[in-house]
Amino acid sequence: MNLEEMRLDCSVKQKKGLHFILASIIIWSIVTGIHFTSLPILSKNFLTFCFTAPLVPLAYMISKMIKVDFTNKGNPLTNLGLLFSFNQMLYLLIAMWIYPTVPEKMVMIIAMIFGSHLLPYSWLYQSKSYMVMSVIIPITALFIGINFPPYMVAGIMVLVVVIFSMLLVFEVKRLPRRII
Repeated sequence: MNLEEMRLDCSVKQKKGLHFILASIIIWSIVTGIHFTSLPILSKNFLTFCFTAPLVPLAYMISKMIKVDFTNKGNPLTNLGLLFSFNQMLYLLIAMWIYPTVPEKMVMIIAMIFGSHLLPYSWLYQSKSYMVMSVIIPITALFIGINFPPYMVAGIMVLVVVIFSMLLVFEVKRLPRRII
């Protein structure tokens, strides 16, 4: 397979990462609920970290429901996709610093990290939706996060990620069913 065929293979077999985006809707919904509580902000932030942790197992379960090849071991670009994800882990160090330092801005920072980490997937999946959302999400999170409380950032993230998942569904429907 050449590079373009490998990228198409990832897009088809992994449905452009839709399982991870759908899992993100669930996680952002939980984060929204957490930040609607009357808990102290540090407790809310701690719970936010805790409830973002099950992203991969949740995405794995969703991959089974929507028939995604979660590992796609036959394609070397799958490892590149993993590298893109691990890159986000390094950015979470920023959120860990924000946690006690400027706690009311942690959700905003996590939303910005989430959005910006999508950019390389625009190349991998040949996706305009990833490209656009990788810019819209951090800018929106910054604007909302500066001007409104964390529950608003999380709530807007639910809405944005739902829209993003719908855009991906349309992109996936345009993909060939099978590749050689």
